[in-house]
Amino acid sequence: MPSILLLSGSPGPRESAGPPPRSEAILHYVAGILSQLGLSSEFASVRDFPAEDLVRVNFESPHLKQIQEKVAQAAGIVLSAPVYKASYPGVFKALLDLLDQDAFVGKVILPIATGGTLAHLLAIDFAMKPVLAVMGATHILKGIYILSSQIQFEADGTLRLEDEIAERLQAGIQALVQAVQ
Repeated sequence: MPSILLLSGSPGPRESAGPPPRSEAILHYVAGILSQLGLSSEFASVRDFPAEDLVRVNFESPHLKQIQEKVAQAAGIVLSAPVYKASYPGVFKALLDLLDQDAFVGKVILPIATGGTLAHLLAIDFAMKPVLAVMGATHILKGIYILSSQIQFEADGTLRLEDEIAERLQAGIQALVQAVQ
């Protein structure tokens, strides 16, 4: 059974009592759908890495070895990151820079981005996809851009998405599942 890696590029803090950052919450939503479809998934985040390992480009980091193994074992990778000033966070790029040059060869990639305005709509195509391609990805699915206003949390922390977003995510996940099986 193919495994899917869910990779969060959100540097935002996670409050112990509050909801996760929106781009990360989307990945947890994706994990639920994958589970319903009988696929296993594993979660990793830029916040799993010591900042010093990222800033100092520590190729010997044990945390890096763990993520490299997860990437190698995954048939598909769902990346989700917020967009700030027309691109994903630098800390996410630092993590991608630490991965092997051909880390995404043979992987099916589903890029997701969240942002506060439609002005960042093309960030997936012009910021994410070129880096993914340089890392060997040849099967990059249609990206999904989600406005922050389309992602809400109930008082109990439950994620609530606009219907159109839920449908687009479902379609993206179906495409991913078909491609990895």
